[in-house]
Amino acid sequence: MSFLTLDLNLLRVFDAVMTEQNLTRAAGHLAMTQPAVSNAIKRLRESLGDELLIRTAYGVKPTPRAEALWPAVRQALAALEAAVMPETFDVSKAQATFRMAMADATAALWLPSLMRSIEREAPGVNIRMVPLTTREPRPMLLRGDIDLAVGFFPGVAAQLSYETGSPIRHERLYSGVYVCVMRKDHPLAKEKLDLDTYCKANHLLVSFSGRAHGLVDEALAQIGRERRILLTVNQFFTAGRVVANSDLITVLPKHLMVSTGMTDLLVWRELPFQLPAVHLDMLWHERDGRSPAHRWLRNNLEAMAESAAPKTGARKVV
Repeated sequence: MSFLTLDLNLLRVFDAVMTEQNLTRAAGHLAMTQPAVSNAIKRLRESLGDELLIRTAYGVKPTPRAEALWPAVRQALAALEAAVMPETFDVSKAQATFRMAMADATAALWLPSLMRSIEREAPGVNIRMVPLTTREPRPMLLRGDIDLAVGFFPGVAAQLSYETGSPIRHERLYSGVYVCVMRKDHPLAKEKLDLDTYCKANHLLVSFSGRAHGLVDEALAQIGRERRILLTVNQFFTAGRVVANSDLITVLPKHLMVSTGMTDLLVWRELPFQLPAVHLDMLWHERDGRSPAHRWLRNNLEAMAESAAPKTGARKVV
């Protein structure tokens, strides 16, 4: 193959298919038919002498050659796009609708500020919230069900930090700590919270899936201890109301306590064992990365992160 005879339009199709990991979605993005996309990939295979993309039950899987080639193709196309279509984005005239997935606590903290920014700067931007019921939002992003996910995704963030070729992008917004939360007149609020006392209490677990096992239980198992989870709920707001009106205790990220709406009735204590930090990450798809409106949204969330994270609104018991 000679580069002079290579049809560069094939690289644009290749980029779209690599981004979407699916021929049908790539065809829609390119305003082409699926057979036309398939034919373009076939011609590129013949030119490069590599399969490039292997069909799977869920779409296509890139070969090592495709994964190695894609970053250079994507960078070159981005440079060409910037050169021939200089950005003239005016957020005050933008018309866009974004579907975002967040847990209720994060949404309660950030949406008021985001709405003020939109009303002030971007009156044509709309937000549609989608329930976040999983720690693995990548399938939702790949299918195009959502445009942005914000939450605690420990496995995903760790994998993306060393994975190459993924169309999912991520950014860490901030890190916090977990604390033990109880009502302010709880019997345990009057004494030192040691490991034995903690394990003997009745516990509430915030679990999106309803599964009665979480990060705390994994940490306790490593030191040969366990606790009784009397109740699981799937919302931080519900957790706050239950704990404020019962003898159950729970573990929450300290910065999310204010979202329960019960901070005047709650206190927090340091945990009598070690837990990893809780990270809040923002995930999006590569196809949206170049959108000026999407970038404006991400920049707003970045700006909110620092001011939203430190405030708990609740009193620590000494």
